[in-house]
Amino acid sequence: MEDITQELCSSIHPFNPLVSTFVQISLMLVIAHIFNLIFKPLGQPGPISQMLAGLVLSPSFLSQINKIRSFFIQDLSAFYYRVFAFISRILFMFLIGLEMDTAYLRTNMDLAATIASGGLLVSFVFGIILTYISRFVLDIKDNTPAFSITITILLANSASPVVMRLIDELKFNTSELGRLASTTSLINEVGCIIYYSSFVTVLSSKNFANAIYSIILTALLIIINMYLAKWFARWNKDSKYVSNAQVLFLLVLVVSLAFSIEVLGYNSTITGFLLGVFFPRDGKTTRTLFKKLAYSIHNFVLPIYFGYMGFQFDIRDLLKHYQNILLVLLLLFSCIASRMIGTLFVCHRLKIPRIKAVLLAFVLNLKGNFELILIDVEAGRSATWWSPMIHRVLLIVVVLNTLITGPIIASILRRNGNYFAHRNTSVESLDPDSEFRILSCAYEPRHASGQLVLSASFGSSISPYLMHLVELPKRRRKAKLLYNQLEDGGQYSDEEDYGGNDVLEINEAVDSFTAQTRIRISQVKIVNTFANMYEDVCNAAEDFRVTIIFLPFHKHQRIDQRLENSKEGYRTTNQKILRHAPCSVGVLVHKNQTGFQLPVAGNNSYENVVQHAAMLFFGGADDREALALSKRIGKNSNINLTVIRFLYAAKKEEESSPSSQSSSASSPMVGEPSRKVRVLRSLSRNHEIEIAKDNVFFEEFRLRYVTSGEVGLIERYVNNGIETLQVLREIMDSIEFSLFIVGKGSYGGSVMTTGLSDWEECPELGPVGDLLASSDLDIKSSVLIIQQHRQYTNNSNEDSVQG
Repeated sequence: MEDITQELCSSIHPFNPLVSTFVQISLMLVIAHIFNLIFKPLGQPGPISQMLAGLVLSPSFLSQINKIRSFFIQDLSAFYYRVFAFISRILFMFLIGLEMDTAYLRTNMDLAATIASGGLLVSFVFGIILTYISRFVLDIKDNTPAFSITITILLANSASPVVMRLIDELKFNTSELGRLASTTSLINEVGCIIYYSSFVTVLSSKNFANAIYSIILTALLIIINMYLAKWFARWNKDSKYVSNAQVLFLLVLVVSLAFSIEVLGYNSTITGFLLGVFFPRDGKTTRTLFKKLAYSIHNFVLPIYFGYMGFQFDIRDLLKHYQNILLVLLLLFSCIASRMIGTLFVCHRLKIPRIKAVLLAFVLNLKGNFELILIDVEAGRSATWWSPMIHRVLLIVVVLNTLITGPIIASILRRNGNYFAHRNTSVESLDPDSEFRILSCAYEPRHASGQLVLSASFGSSISPYLMHLVELPKRRRKAKLLYNQLEDGGQYSDEEDYGGNDVLEINEAVDSFTAQTRIRISQVKIVNTFANMYEDVCNAAEDFRVTIIFLPFHKHQRIDQRLENSKEGYRTTNQKILRHAPCSVGVLVHKNQTGFQLPVAGNNSYENVVQHAAMLFFGGADDREALALSKRIGKNSNINLTVIRFLYAAKKEEESSPSSQSSSASSPMVGEPSRKVRVLRSLSRNHEIEIAKDNVFFEEFRLRYVTSGEVGLIERYVNNGIETLQVLREIMDSIEFSLFIVGKGSYGGSVMTTGLSDWEECPELGPVGDLLASSDLDIKSSVLIIQQHRQYTNNSNEDSVQG
């Protein structure tokens, strides 16, 4: 301990290197924030500002001043940064593993691997050629294989942490192309690590043994983590999260294993990722790790990591020799060219549009993870031929490549914003077998249970988000406690107190749901006033690129099975979301005692109860949307779906009457039609177009689902709302439905629902939805009312990757 103290306080270092490191980190964060304020309005992502902040403090700029250089650039400061970078990299890869959508990874593994292999192969060819050119310029005479591998990986690698952070900053991470880019970059980097590790393994038998030890240790900790996650969750069953000490213990295990593998001579990046991927995907422990890691890593760790990348930029000696400048330019050109050639060729074969292929190539060209590690490793391992100039040249290439590529990506997205915008804003536009992204909202735990039940009915192709909406109190009081008076896991911020015990109940409901259905729920919590809450919901729907938002009805079922009003803020928020939503919206009137229940198979045949659901089709855009949603529900083996189509009886009689047809055909047009007549004709044409759309859509549905026996069909002819009500009562008396699905209906309404809105209580539900939810009809079933996105167009879907 005395030796360390003497080293830190010796006269060789006039400043404590630990203090100078923290000061440098603070300055990086401040400068990065200033740059971000300047460049963010221009569409530039945060990592570019953070790298520029490090570059400002680098030896190429401010650190050229002697006093600043003596303060910042010290041997021990570099050691602290390397330790910090190592821990940051491991924790971030662990977080990536936790967040990884394993279902998407399994489904698109072949596609991502094919795209990655195209860039890798071309980069290897460029790397072999550049090896001979670089050896001549940098005067390298021995150990050609190691240098060739370094150059090849420099060209071929795609830094997955940088890729994921950049597309997240650009709000591109939830798109199909963004998810494919993240998966491809991860496969690409894993391939480069395996390539280098294989080279290290064949060097000696000792390295081969160390590789076996590394695999065994990783597998052992994966098994241990599975038991620890369950044990910690049971230990804290009455708390929202596991304790800080238990989280720290898990992270220490992860970092310790990574350090052990580094000591054995292998890179531990894959280890951190695998520990995250195989960590239990649900439960209190995983939720706590998300909470603790996500905020700190995204807001502090990664900005410092990117800043340190920029800080390593050093061109002091580079400008003295034009050969080095030419080599840097050649390496930069080769990085971009090899990636563009390989990716564009593969994407052309896969019939991916050119603009998407170009964007994908630039995204996969981002550097800044494994190649930086490899440069530092070779600098220490290959002391006989490795020189400071080689180190600087390769670091400059990595930094410049990312600084050039990042703005290009942002520019492509900005210029082609409409092309890459989310267009799957309607269920009608989706293929029934494609991924279904939904955002379910809940104000209370009872709402969450209803939304989870509804999510389970859509099957395994669903990507659900559950958003807990918490009202922000107008006045708040903070308890003035000292730090040592806080409970374990407590903070000075009272943000986690919002929601109270509702958070714990919702978390338990989600854990139970995941255990039963194996469907992973992504949870989000927003805290805002009811007046502004709709903005957060609509923004989240755009960021998550969901197709539909499900809202809970503002009434809940009491013990006596009657509906009772909840807070008025629930209803006003729902109404605002219905008006401003960027996608379709559904309102669920959930009757948890008598209505729709969780549609999953039980442990025995007695528990496997088939529920009956009915879709009421009157016609119009909202009803087509409801029918499209019913397709997915009808595929559930535990749900028996019946579509009830209401047809206008008077029109049937009119069409069958030959006299009416002849009279309408023979009636002459006298004079120029008035403006009122033209408006009526325009409305009539629009109505006829809607009817034609209904007939085509319903006929396709009938041929695919009804004729095959998957869905039942009942047709009834009615003239007005009174007859519609009578038909509904007859059907409900004959079949006990647990769920009714109905479209909200257009503002003009339908002749078949005339009179139903005379005593309308909730206009936001539409005439039929309000009737089914009212106490007048007194049904036991749950009701789902659907509103199609009003701004939806029939343009081609640009969010798909292929075509």
